[in-house]
Amino acid sequence: MRRVLAIFLDGYEQSLGQHLMSAGAMPELSRLAASSARFLLDHGAAQRTGLAGEHVATGLSPDAARRWSAVHFDPESYAAWQEGTRLRPFAADLDCRTVVFDASYFDLAAAPEVRGLVSWGAHDPGVAQAARPAELLAEFSRRFGPYPASRWIYGLAWPSPEHCAVMGAALTRAVDVRAEAACWLLGEQLTDWDLALVTVSEPHSAIEGMWHGIDRTHPLHRLPSAGPAGAGIVAVHQAIDRLIGKLTRALPDAQVVVFSLGGMGTNRSDVPSMLLLPELMYRHAFGKPLFAQPQEWNLCADSCPMLPPAAPSWHEAIAAGFPATLLRPEEPAGADRQSLAWMPAAAYRSFWRRMPAFALPSYYDGRVRLNLMGRESGGRVRPEDYRREVSGIESVIRAAIDPATGQSAVGYVERPELDDPRALAPTQSDLTVVWKGAAISLDHPTVGRIGPVPYRRMGGHTGPYGVAYIRAEGIAAGDRGIRSAFDVVPTLIELTGRGSHRPLSGKSLLRG
Repeated sequence: MRRVLAIFLDGYEQSLGQHLMSAGAMPELSRLAASSARFLLDHGAAQRTGLAGEHVATGLSPDAARRWSAVHFDPESYAAWQEGTRLRPFAADLDCRTVVFDASYFDLAAAPEVRGLVSWGAHDPGVAQAARPAELLAEFSRRFGPYPASRWIYGLAWPSPEHCAVMGAALTRAVDVRAEAACWLLGEQLTDWDLALVTVSEPHSAIEGMWHGIDRTHPLHRLPSAGPAGAGIVAVHQAIDRLIGKLTRALPDAQVVVFSLGGMGTNRSDVPSMLLLPELMYRHAFGKPLFAQPQEWNLCADSCPMLPPAAPSWHEAIAAGFPATLLRPEEPAGADRQSLAWMPAAAYRSFWRRMPAFALPSYYDGRVRLNLMGRESGGRVRPEDYRREVSGIESVIRAAIDPATGQSAVGYVERPELDDPRALAPTQSDLTVVWKGAAISLDHPTVGRIGPVPYRRMGGHTGPYGVAYIRAEGIAAGDRGIRSAFDVVPTLIELTGRGSHRPLSGKSLLRG
């Protein structure tokens, strides 16, 4: 079997890609797609964990890995933090020579036979920077320098047309440098490989920061920044197209798999999950507000409050609504932990022991834990009352109305399937709230109005499908329907022709 080049497009939205291909803006990917077996990929509820990189690195679903979020909660101390990966990469158990470049959540230390470099410019890398062989890092840095768009990996650009233009240009440059670096790494430096995994994370950063420039239905599409934002996203995708062409031409003997696990779209989570839901839980518990937003935001009852073009950050603007005593920095959580003190939900932490239920910090869906006796150290809900209490909290949340639509802000609510709620894992919640739209305020029949507050990220993990293009000998081109996103890693393994004794969460796309 020939060697395999896998290109993971992190945060790629396939419908946008299809539109650009049809317009002639992505000719390299168009040619690849025409000669490939083509699959739509369903990432399911795992898409909302934000751990797509870990799912690629390990080949494991949240249930198999027992990790449903990057946010961990300690029921003894009531501390919450973001944690990198502790899982073994699938390539550690693969009998072939593997090289990775900037693969997120790929722990090189746990895969001693794998070579390459991680955490150069990845969006949410999940691991510290590392390289194997060790001297590779110095040579790489000498040739390519630091990541050229570090400011814009999580950049807030939408208030400013100038910032959107700079963000788009920086991320475009980053893709071009990434292409040169990947060609050097795989074609000159570490040439004896059977499987190469290259992650391209710029579409993730570009769409999260500038989606309003592409989506005509986005509430902020009429802002002056939408034009340069849309142009920036297109330029990033054209650079991705160049990267695909450059790599496939430089490595003509390789079978090629280009894929993304899930789609992207309007961000529906930042404002409701990070602020509105925590405030709702606080008001439900104590009958009074904690967050007091600036008066000028109250005047925007039927529109979105704006941040000034020179706004330092979204969370610093939100911080003005909380007592300063709640915003003290947390002590360092540890080398493998990141503080979440910046997130508005963390301002409520000192009250969690006194609440029957509280909202955890979250990057995606709303996540509510009950304060359960025998599980949380300060538990207030008796185990025999659990089902009644959790249903009551769900009803409180479902009663929240999005004033922009006049309908419930909640799409649906998930509960874990547990015989004993005391077995809830540190990355799970008793209720997971999937929002119906991009609410920036809530009207509630018992606690009143919360918000409005400005948007944070423009884009999020809300697109329906990922995509996979497979060009390999003996595999006919054509559309093959919808399959699980967890089928990608088994496919890479099958294409190498090598064996793996590790249980994985999917099956090869090459098998029905």
